[in-house]
Amino acid sequence: MTVAEQARRRGERGGTRFNFIVVIVVIALAAYSAYNYAPVAYNAYLYKDFMQETVNKAAYPPVKSNDWIKQQLREAGKDYNLPEDADIRVQNDNGRIEARVTYTCPVQLPGYLYQYDFDHTARSSGFIR
Repeated sequence: MTVAEQARRRGERGGTRFNFIVVIVVIALAAYSAYNYAPVAYNAYLYKDFMQETVNKAAYPPVKSNDWIKQQLREAGKDYNLPEDADIRVQNDNGRIEARVTYTCPVQLPGYLYQYDFDHTARSSGFIR
């Protein structure tokens, strides 16, 4: 190797090390974001399923009251990490039971506080008799 080639290559040293560090930082930030976001989204998904089961159970004889449904949804909210101020509304509409739950949950992301908005309405599959 000539002296000119050695001088040119000397400036290339550490280039891959920097790229490796950048990739590791990006992966770490993505993992941190997923670590904070995934449990909130997963609990919301499970709670939607629970809401549907509850309104379906309440619609079949003996028909349960709207207060019973609201109580069941409120109690289960503790298991699914719902905030205490979650808005739970239950009503009868066109012969079906509808339960609507809305809440906002803060999720810490790198350099940003994301507000996860949950707004789901579950309608009973059967009609109230």
